[in-house]
Amino acid sequence: MTTTPMTTTALPLRILIADDHDVMREGTRAIIERQPDWEVCGMAATGREAVAEAIRLEPNIVIMDMTMPQLNGLDAAVQIKRRLPRTEIIMFTAHETDELIREVFDIGVKSFIFKAEAHTYLIDAIQSLSQHKPFFTSKVSEILFADILNRSEPHSNGSRPGQRLSAREREVVQLLSEGGSNKEVAEALGISVRTAETHRATVLRKLGLDSIASLVRYAIRNKIVEA
Repeated sequence: MTTTPMTTTALPLRILIADDHDVMREGTRAIIERQPDWEVCGMAATGREAVAEAIRLEPNIVIMDMTMPQLNGLDAAVQIKRRLPRTEIIMFTAHETDELIREVFDIGVKSFIFKAEAHTYLIDAIQSLSQHKPFFTSKVSEILFADILNRSEPHSNGSRPGQRLSAREREVVQLLSEGGSNKEVAEALGISVRTAETHRATVLRKLGLDSIASLVRYAIRNKIVEA
C-alpha cells in the first residue's frame, strides 16, 4: 500500500514541542528532525509558554504534554484551538484514564498518545494530523467507542466528573495547587485579587472541598498537576 505524501508543497511541516521534561523534549525533537521536510519551529516547558509560542509561531502541529506547570496541557490546548483552529494537537500523557481521553477529544484534539507508546506511534500520528485526519491507537479507539455506546444508554444523565469546572476554574485549581496565593493567581490570569478569591471559593464549593490541601489532592487525582 502506498503512503499518501504528507505535503503537496515545498513548505516544511512546522512542529512545536511542549513538555516540561528536557529529555522528552530533546528525544521528540530528534525523532522529528530525522524526517525530511519536518522542522521543530519552537519548544516550550510550561503550558503558558506553549500557548504563547503557538500564537507567535502558528505551527502546523503542537505536541503537547498533558501535565505541565502553570497551565496543564488540556487547558493549553483549549486556548490554542480557540486562537488557531487549523493547528492540530497531539496530546502526550503518562496517564491512562478514560475520562482524560474523552475530554481531550471533546475539545478538538485529534490524537492522544501514551508516552510509553510514543516511539511506536509518533511518526504515524504526525503524518495523519498533517492531513487534518485523526490518529487513534487501538487502546484509545476502544475507549472512545465504549463512550459512544455509553452515551446512547437511556439511563445516562450526560454528566461526568471533572466537567463541573470551567476552563478558567481549572486554571485556578492548578495555580492554587502549585502553591500560588490569591495575588499570584490574579497576576497570572490578569484578573483582580477579589475575582481570584471568588474563583477560589467557587471552586471549593463546586467540588465540595474545605481546604487547599484537599484541593491539591483533587488536582493530583485528576491529573491537573503532578504529585
